[in-house]
Amino acid sequence: MTTPTGTVPPSISDDGSDIPPIWFTVPDGLFALPIARTTEERDALADSFVRELYSQGDDSIWSPAAPYYAGIAEYMAGEGVSYAAMGLFSTEGSGVAQCAFTVAAVKTDQTEPDVAAQGTLAILSSDPLNDARWLDLPCGPAVSCVTLREFTLRPEVTATGEETKLLTGQIQIHIPFTTGPYTAILTLYTASTEYWGEFCDMTAAITQTVSFTDET
Repeated sequence: MTTPTGTVPPSISDDGSDIPPIWFTVPDGLFALPIARTTEERDALADSFVRELYSQGDDSIWSPAAPYYAGIAEYMAGEGVSYAAMGLFSTEGSGVAQCAFTVAAVKTDQTEPDVAAQGTLAILSSDPLNDARWLDLPCGPAVSCVTLREFTLRPEVTATGEETKLLTGQIQIHIPFTTGPYTAILTLYTASTEYWGEFCDMTAAITQTVSFTDET
């Protein structure tokens, strides 16, 4: 799987809320969904999004796709997601590995990052299905949580017409803000688990760029 380097420094606090700003860099191959404050902004971003995502398409594809993704973005924003992207990466044999990447911020009752991270680690470690670990990032303490789950797909939804097992993986990085009582949650989810190592490396690289101060 190839993930060409690129820079997209989104801030998740440009919606007028009291969430302090956070910056991070993502690689090329992640296509940001049109999350915005107003319908007009969302529609404009959705049009640009589908033209980039389906770069070989035309209006017959872009026109119906734009409202669909605008609707998804509106729903995700309503659920507290401030940044969301679809990941499409080329693989050997002209295949494609896919993932979803989101960033959200949740309010906590702790202003000390160390205390917030310790509490998060204790909670996540209580679930035996979680692989929760402490992280020391350039921006401060954090907690990673990795979960792999297997689902059974019914014959009527599979290409072969037979019952199939689907393995999915989720990586979450919980990073307490150093500038306020919030925790950022970076989530990568994929069913392309044959490239799990590459997705882990990509998530680790993104977390190394997280900052609570504008360094541009």
